[in-house]
Amino acid sequence: MIAELQQAVAHYAHALDELDVPALEALLTEDTTWTFTMPGRAALGPVAGRAAVLDFVRAGHRAQAGRVRHHLGGVVVTRADADTAEARAYLVQTRNTGASIRTISTGVYTFGLRRSDGRWRIAELALALDNAL
Repeated sequence: MIAELQQAVAHYAHALDELDVPALEALLTEDTTWTFTMPGRAALGPVAGRAAVLDFVRAGHRAQAGRVRHHLGGVVVTRADADTAEARAYLVQTRNTGASIRTISTGVYTFGLRRSDGRWRIAELALALDNAL
C-alpha cells in the first residue's frame, strides 16, 4: 500500500509538470480541494472540485515562463487505512528558461488520499511554501 501511495504522489508531480490533464483528472477525486499558504500572504484557496482545480492548473501553466518542475522528495506515508491515507513530501520547485535554471521555492506538501475505483486519488492537497513567490 505504501508504494501505491508514493506512486500516486509521484504521478501527480509528473502530470502537473507536463500539463497532462487526463492523468491529473484521473488522480483527483471529484470533490478534491487544494490550499496553498506562504509566509506574509493570505492563503490561496481552497480551490474546490476537480473541474476548478484543473482550471487553476491550466491558468498556472499559461502564466509561467520557462519550464517549471516540481521535485518531490522525502515522501512519507503518515497515516493509512484501507480507504484513506495521508502522505507528506518536500518540494523543491525549479524553473528552466533555457538561459538559466533557478530554484523558485521550497515547501511541504500534505496529500489526503482516498481509495476510489480501486486506486488512490488525491482528495486534499495542501502546500505550505517556505517563501513567497
